[in-house]
Amino acid sequence: MKTIKKILAALLAGVMAVSLTACGGNGNSSSNASTGSSTSTSGNVDLGGAKITMSGSTSMEKFCSALTESFNADCNAAATAEYTGSGAGIEAVTNGTVDIGNASRALKDDEKSAGIVENIVAIDGIAVVVDTANTVTNLTKDQLISIYKGDVTNWSELGGNDQAIVVIGRESGSGTRSAFEELLEIEDACKYAQEVDSTGGVMAKVASTPGAIGYVSLDVLDDTVTCVNLEGVEATEENIKSGDYFLSRPFVLATKGEISEQSEAVQELFKYIESDKGQEIIQKVGLVVPDKQ
Repeated sequence: MKTIKKILAALLAGVMAVSLTACGGNGNSSSNASTGSSTSTSGNVDLGGAKITMSGSTSMEKFCSALTESFNADCNAAATAEYTGSGAGIEAVTNGTVDIGNASRALKDDEKSAGIVENIVAIDGIAVVVDTANTVTNLTKDQLISIYKGDVTNWSELGGNDQAIVVIGRESGSGTRSAFEELLEIEDACKYAQEVDSTGGVMAKVASTPGAIGYVSLDVLDDTVTCVNLEGVEATEENIKSGDYFLSRPFVLATKGEISEQSEAVQELFKYIESDKGQEIIQKVGLVVPDKQ
């Protein structure tokens, strides 16, 4: 009888050891088609200060900063991110100079054909913002297209005050700009009064410029600007998930090859994102958790 008890105790210890192999999860395992990883189990893994390098979208800075701070603390890792723009991030992971390329847009066919895998970890809504004195609070898709193509140049044409429209956009290579123009099918047709090289810069420019309009990530919105409805639909998590709000895009942590082919530290990072703690981070920074496939 004592021998049987010893065997059962050893087996139980082995099961517990297996359950403590991933960072900060919820104790339940579930697959995710968008990332190709599984939800982390309970407990923390010590990665011994292993480095993970990321670069890419400036729109993903708030999310990546929160993610790396929490992940590094929980798993004794050294994950870092640089914010160089989506295109530059994909180029860097393709060249092998970083582990992960951050892109605030879907990957292009030529990027995928180069072996880059699109791991969607969150969904971001692109908010259209105007200065707080603007009386226009709703735009149709056609009106938004007309503004950015330069066909409509005064707010009075849209029921607002007699005031020139100042069209603000992101710089060439920005994932936000790429997603915005692609979603509206106005690539290379926009007439910008000014191009700004960061999400925060767009917010500041629109807030301080009478008649200005711009586009930013949903998670950076504050009361310095007014977020207009599109086709009568507010930019909310519910409306983005339902597809009623048409300006939305994926946040991608792109890898060269499948997640299973990456280093242990990178694999643990994706497990961490899929854990309860990782999902909480996504929601706390104003992003939408993608539905499991």
